[in-house]
Amino acid sequence: MAHIKVPEGVPGIRSLVMFRPETGVYLYDLAQVLLRGESTLLPAERELIAAYVSHRNNCIFCRNSHAAAARCLYNEEAFIVDDVLQDMQQSAVSDKLKALLTIAGKVQVSGKSVTKEDIELAKRLGADDREIHDTVLIAATFCMFNRYVDGLASFTPVQEEAYVDMGKRMAEKGYVLPAQKV
Repeated sequence: MAHIKVPEGVPGIRSLVMFRPETGVYLYDLAQVLLRGESTLLPAERELIAAYVSHRNNCIFCRNSHAAAARCLYNEEAFIVDDVLQDMQQSAVSDKLKALLTIAGKVQVSGKSVTKEDIELAKRLGADDREIHDTVLIAATFCMFNRYVDGLASFTPVQEEAYVDMGKRMAEKGYVLPAQKV
């Protein structure tokens, strides 16, 4: 049960932005720009960064929902998502994405954990300044989102199948503020 009175049965951050849509609109706009806006990183890769950071933060709702979205976006290569969450270094993603995920993982611990060497390696593997910037911002944003969801004890479905439709909606429609329940 959530720590505050939010719409019953509405999972995760959706219930929180419905509680306070005047702030939620900015959170959803930020997610839309970062995860679906113009980028040389694929939407699947950006969703994977969000899921990876959420996994490291042990935020079950954000991990499961963004992993579900990434699986939808990866299509036939959906297995990549679970591989990364189990062992990123042994996964089938590119070395460039591994370097970006390493940076995201360090941001999850502390922004100051990211080293010049981490950035140089990502650049040597093909990441440009925009991709590095967006990776850091996605990681930092999801640390905030994870703490928002968990700090208010938002409803988190435990059944894995509950996330399939969420992931599909997120993959197809992006991040649109939910309608208000009256």
